[in-house]
Amino acid sequence: MLKSFGLLLLKLLRWSLLLVLTWVLLLSFLPVPYTGLMLERQIESWWLGQEYKRQHHWVPYDQISRHAKQAVVAAEDQKFADHYGFDMAAIEKALVYNSKGNKVRGASTISQQTAKNVFLWSGRSWLRKGLESGFTVLIELVWGKQRILEVYLNSVEFGPGIYGVEAAAGHFFGKSAARLSRQEAALLAAVLPNPLRFKVNRPSPYVYKRQQWVLKQMRQLRSVEQELAGETAR
Repeated sequence: MLKSFGLLLLKLLRWSLLLVLTWVLLLSFLPVPYTGLMLERQIESWWLGQEYKRQHHWVPYDQISRHAKQAVVAAEDQKFADHYGFDMAAIEKALVYNSKGNKVRGASTISQQTAKNVFLWSGRSWLRKGLESGFTVLIELVWGKQRILEVYLNSVEFGPGIYGVEAAAGHFFGKSAARLSRQEAALLAAVLPNPLRFKVNRPSPYVYKRQQWVLKQMRQLRSVEQELAGETAR
């Protein structure tokens, strides 16, 4: 009986891993029409009895402004082109900071955020973080940096029901993602720490200050497009 249960569990695990690998492989070249984060927000709205409208328009990497790419890397993960999914120095700093009883500080890279947004759900449980780490390793190996950034920019939340840079550009600025200016891209990136609290269309003094910081970082960082083009060529 116990042996049969063990064999069944092993078979289920094997099929689950095969399903996950197939899923990741398919999303390495297909547009991502729906994500775990979108599902989570949909369920939250149903639970609270609120109306939910989703805005999401997938666009290829080459139809996204270079300013948008530079802005999100400057704001969220300045070592994106160099690490393998995890910024160990940032993780160490966050652990030290959090151990002092301060407000919890995260250290998630763009790769980790993409893994969470696409495949998982929000929260700080060890289960979710463990799954996030596994998916991060997978997409780093299978997708590569340019694809990760493409999916991130097409799935990240910029406001209630607004997912991806194309939908955000149209909603807030009345233009396509390809035509975003440096200032507009920096403003979008400035709200990413908490897009449900910080507003692109009604920026607080903090958001304006962060926008200026992002613009400064964009000028100082190496070109993200050149870095990723070099990685693709290797």
